[in-house]
Amino acid sequence: MEKKSRRRFTPGFKSKVALEAVKGLKTINEIASGYGLQPAQVSEWKRILLENMSEVFEKDDHSKEKEFEKEKEDLLKIIGELKVHNEFYKKKLKPYL
Repeated sequence: MEKKSRRRFTPGFKSKVALEAVKGLKTINEIASGYGLQPAQVSEWKRILLENMSEVFEKDDHSKEKEFEKEKEDLLKIIGELKVHNEFYKKKLKPYL
């Protein structure tokens, strides 16, 4: 008996199927049979889409803001380190200037 391998679906495919289910132009069973899926899987993807829809708009602003803050912190840390190095070299080279 041959063992079936588990299918993996891309996020793009899942969102396409879930969006089709949300539109409601076809029943869940029609969508599932059209893509060769179980109706429960289509319903699950639809549920996930509906639960997380608002995050699409929230994440964009917050993730960019967090990214900029992290980059700013990293740059300030580098500036601080460079200031320390600069002062050290000034003290060491003072007799030669």
